[in-house]
Amino acid sequence: MATAPRWNRLLITGASGRLGTRLRTGLRDLAQHLRVTDVRELGPVAEDEERVQADLGDMASVLPLLQAVDVVIHLGAVMPQAPWDAVLNANIVGSYNLFEAARQAGVRRIVYASSHHAVGMYGTTEALDADSPPRPDTLYGLSKAFGENLARMYHDKHGIEVACLRIGSCFEHPSEQRMLSTWLSHGDMVQLCRRCLEVPRLAYSVVYGVSDNSRRWWHNHKTGFLGFQPQDSADAFDGLVPLDEASGTDPSARLQGGRFTQLIP
Repeated sequence: MATAPRWNRLLITGASGRLGTRLRTGLRDLAQHLRVTDVRELGPVAEDEERVQADLGDMASVLPLLQAVDVVIHLGAVMPQAPWDAVLNANIVGSYNLFEAARQAGVRRIVYASSHHAVGMYGTTEALDADSPPRPDTLYGLSKAFGENLARMYHDKHGIEVACLRIGSCFEHPSEQRMLSTWLSHGDMVQLCRRCLEVPRLAYSVVYGVSDNSRRWWHNHKTGFLGFQPQDSADAFDGLVPLDEASGTDPSARLQGGRFTQLIP
């Protein structure tokens, strides 16, 4: 006899992006209903997907989006190079709207896509874990640190379970030396989100999205209860990635955020 899906309705924000597209297929079996949203066109939509195009910065659009939802993967955001106005609307106002609408709708769990840019100003000689406080390297990283604290508040005050994923460099393969430390394969990203949705109790957790790279700076020993066991490693690409031109005295070489630490402001 087939097992019933873990959740009734799963909402994925930022569903038209690289990661959202993969999670839509990789996690489909975990919910009876899948609702997908993005501010952009969602492209091809499966027959069993509920498609809602919405701007997360607009609370009037977000409130109905969360109705009848019991779990969310929140990927919707602009990227590190975006100007402040865009970061403010999408990453800060949008995240607040999402969490507040989730509270009103009775959502039980949120997987929040934070970023390693929330801790990008740590040095490459420093090992981080779930208790390492944010040290953002960009306005984008600052917005992700805000999101982590927002999630903490909504867990403490309203009991919403949240996993904040400090996602590394999630691409098909590493393309620079820094990614030999920060790389997260697409397959390991899907597995990580799956573990966050399947675990019986999540509470509030900070988890690093990183594959089994021998050079990684981040460790998940304090969130072992998730059972996340990455299957891929950047080590397979060692020797295939171009050497960096930056010297050891350049902040982009000695800080975990790399070249993003040099973005102004």
